[in-house]
Amino acid sequence: MRKRWMSTTALAATSIAVLAGAPSATADPAGEIGTVTSVEPLAPAAVLPGSAHSERILYGSTTANDQPTTTSAAVYFPPGEAPAGGWPVIAWAHGTVGLGDQCAYSIAGPAAVDRDWAYLGTWLNQGYAIVAADYAGLGTPGDHPYLNGTVEAHNVVDAVKAATSHYSSLAKKWVVVGQSQGGGAAVVTARYATEFGEPGLDYRGGVGTGVPAYIEDILLPLGPGVPPVKLPAHSTGYVLYILNGLRATYPELNIESYLNDSGRYWLDRANGSCLESLGEELTANNVVVGNLFSRPLSQIPDLQGMLARVMGLPESGYDKPLFMGQGLLDTDVIMPATLAFAAKLQANGQPVTLHTYPTTHDGTVNASLPDSVPFVRNLFS
Repeated sequence: MRKRWMSTTALAATSIAVLAGAPSATADPAGEIGTVTSVEPLAPAAVLPGSAHSERILYGSTTANDQPTTTSAAVYFPPGEAPAGGWPVIAWAHGTVGLGDQCAYSIAGPAAVDRDWAYLGTWLNQGYAIVAADYAGLGTPGDHPYLNGTVEAHNVVDAVKAATSHYSSLAKKWVVVGQSQGGGAAVVTARYATEFGEPGLDYRGGVGTGVPAYIEDILLPLGPGVPPVKLPAHSTGYVLYILNGLRATYPELNIESYLNDSGRYWLDRANGSCLESLGEELTANNVVVGNLFSRPLSQIPDLQGMLARVMGLPESGYDKPLFMGQGLLDTDVIMPATLAFAAKLQANGQPVTLHTYPTTHDGTVNASLPDSVPFVRNLFS
């Protein structure tokens, strides 16, 4: 199941590279941060409809604890001739797809196909190229430190560095846009984009929808019998993904020791599964989160501080405008917490704009476009 993608002939790959304005040879495979190490065609499932051409790049970045790694991204080019200075770039930070390599965006495409293709297609039609990072450990070696915001921010910024250096038709000016897990990644990226992107990149601002603010707080009471009821399958899956993310970031915590045999089984099962298939398994087996623990997570020293350092969203330090869109019927993230986070940013004098919509988590993505498209357009003016 790992490393599942389609390949085409070398002649086709070379032709695509020439059309995209890429050099005819791939970059040095040394894995320097923000440098392309190889280029290959995207699997058909990962090709954005309407893109004139697209490719999968592998590039150097970092993962948990600042360790160097190779990660991947999909790059989509709009039709037509690039404007003077190159296509402005939208860095797409995707939502949860799972933890298995086969789930990576540049391999399997989006989990919510109709939603994401409509959304990304809108940006493409506005004349933006799209760089969609997979995040460390998705489709490339190593485990994915799920919801580790700093890692995701590095991966997004490094993808833009790599793509804009590799393709002469891309401009250095860029905006980050993300949903759900990617909404959180977009917010953290917005905080650090200028710092992580120096020198050379021209970061203009960010858009985050369905942002999982203060999500770390849900882990504080977890333990035997807590929660005692069966959660929706995706919510149970998210908990298992978060525990895997902690294991990847802090292996010394020995997260497995807080779980019973069943918990350890589902922890490992989640680490190789995509969200939809994992949800089906959890439903079929009537998995209850509170039944997976042998002792409470609260026994971890400084649990709240540790979680905040890994998963917390910065409440200050933003140097460019940030757009947040939130569905008032969203049950995938803790909607009141997201609104409280936006209010905290505003109280701290941060350049944030909040829009709410009478729709669900999934619905907010495209419902936000009438507001976010002109917001982004102004960032590039």
